Amino acid sequence: MRGVLRHPVLIAVLALVWVLLINDFSWGALVFGLLLGVGITAITSSWWPNGVKLRNPLAMIEYAGIVLWDIVVSNVQVAYLVLFRRGDSLRSQFVTVPLALESPEAIATLAGTITMTPGTLSADVSADGRSLLVHCLETTDPADTVAGIKSRYESRLMRIFA
Repeated sequence: MRGVLRHPVLIAVLALVWVLLINDFSWGALVFGLLLGVGITAITSSWWPNGVKLRNPLAMIEYAGIVLWDIVVSNVQVAYLVLFRRGDSLRSQFVTVPLALESPEAIATLAGTITMTPGTLSADVSADGRSLLVHCLETTDPADTVAGIKSRYESRLMRIFA
């Protein structure tokens, strides 16, 4: 039974996503979502031989709140740029973010977070996994952008993932 439930947080997240996708908040939908979560984690567990180690699962709630807030704020900023700025006046560029994260899951979470936030896009991870190439739609100071990503996201992910 322990092998089936190796990823309880992922099972719970998949069940929640299922309930939200079908927009049916019933016991049947929740049970089916849990069964889907167990099935998906059982099928994909061979790709995670060591499992994901979460040091502070409660920090995920804080992280999710910050990411959701940043998505809302970035949507407004990008809408302003698209509606009121000419394309040739945008200061878009690629920046390299050096990574202190070591877990592939944490790096993938950071890359996904950056991509979900409007105005930024994770373009590549270095072969050694020590840096992330990020495209910014509008940035005047690349060093400030890197510092923001590291302090806002990476530091929190280091608290979440072991």
